[in-house]
Amino acid sequence: MPIDTSKVAVIYCSVHHKNTKKLIDAIAEKYPDILLLDAASVVLKDLQRYELIGVASGIFYGKMHRSVLKFLEDNLPEHKKSFVIYTSGASKDDYGKDAEAIIAKKKCTLLGKYSCRGHDTFGPFALVGGLNKKHPDSSEIDGAVKFFEEMIK
Repeated sequence: MPIDTSKVAVIYCSVHHKNTKKLIDAIAEKYPDILLLDAASVVLKDLQRYELIGVASGIFYGKMHRSVLKFLEDNLPEHKKSFVIYTSGASKDDYGKDAEAIIAKKKCTLLGKYSCRGHDTFGPFALVGGLNKKHPDSSEIDGAVKFFEEMIK
């Protein structure tokens, strides 16, 4: 049974180059009734009414942003459907594991995860303008929208 997009919330944090925000903004443009919550500015939120809760973040030192993880610890209700989206300078499948551990602890069902490269100017890479300068690109952004559509089918 399809999920009503007005019952979808996405908790995110996107700093530096706004890589992750580009992905969730594209989703919200197509599905404007989803709730986007910036974990850096919203501390508490009752998410009981939401059927599907997404988590989106850039990767910092191999982990999702601490504000997203703290928000999940404090606010994620038990037994919800969920998904994970992240952008990173390097390609690794396990960058979302910290959020996935919280999702599992809350007895939520992880429906899937989506990741792509993002512009990264960490450390010495800043001297050359960073890595992945044109990422996420349009195909990666479209991929995030398609991924989301699979979650709500």
